[in-house]
Amino acid sequence: MPVPNTITVDKLARLIGTPGCPAVVDVRTYKEFLADQRYVPGSLVREASRVAEWAPALRGRSVVVVCEDGRRHSHGVAAWLRSAGVNAEALQGGIADWAAAELPMVPADKVRNRDEQGRTVWVTRARPKVDRIACPWLIRRFVDPDAVFLFVPPGEVVGVAERFEAAPFDIDDPGTFWSHRGELCTFDVMVEELGLATPPLLHLATLVRGADTGRPDLAPEAAGLLAASLGLSRIYANDMEQLDAGMLLYDAFYRWCRDATEERHDWVGDRTKGKA
Repeated sequence: MPVPNTITVDKLARLIGTPGCPAVVDVRTYKEFLADQRYVPGSLVREASRVAEWAPALRGRSVVVVCEDGRRHSHGVAAWLRSAGVNAEALQGGIADWAAAELPMVPADKVRNRDEQGRTVWVTRARPKVDRIACPWLIRRFVDPDAVFLFVPPGEVVGVAERFEAAPFDIDDPGTFWSHRGELCTFDVMVEELGLATPPLLHLATLVRGADTGRPDLAPEAAGLLAASLGLSRIYANDMEQLDAGMLLYDAFYRWCRDATEERHDWVGDRTKGKA
């Protein structure tokens, strides 16, 4: 029998990575977290006991509260959030059921670069084209929806990273963790290291690699992704505005990779199929 104010693992899994995904809030205690040091993709980490402090920031957003087993903390926190005007549900079965379903989980040790507000902070070279838009899209959709991105001149990346405790990515430095590895581009590396190697994201990674490394032979769509990316870079002089526009571009390519690779342009079937 359905439990009121809850969402199933399967339903949330379909929403993860899409623009309409609710904010996922992990309220496990530190002791519970030590038992499984991974997060549901896109999770914000908050203390259940301090919900009154952080609830106002979520007003107007839909939220899924995640705890260890779907009972211990999530229902109480979700109820508090609803009393504060937040549309909140609890994840049935919590982290335990999510892990049992073998769904993607993000290792906590790969996302330590958080500021005082709990946001991850990243820095890369200015004037992005492909990889430096694809990677922020991946992070905001699957790691941290509130992530901060800093675009600076190439020579300033390392200094800015140190000054703001930001994670540098996609720079020409052999010591940088988040960068190209052999034939793989930074997006490939992030998909693997962040525990997100699902078939749709691996497919998208091939497109990104083809567009970013001059290998249109890797996938027919790579040339189109490159053309769209270069067009955006000409339209927008402001890197943050370009990133905002690029989010929609990658949302579309991701949904194509996930749901529409077999669909033709003249297909007139049920277009609700595959909707999140």
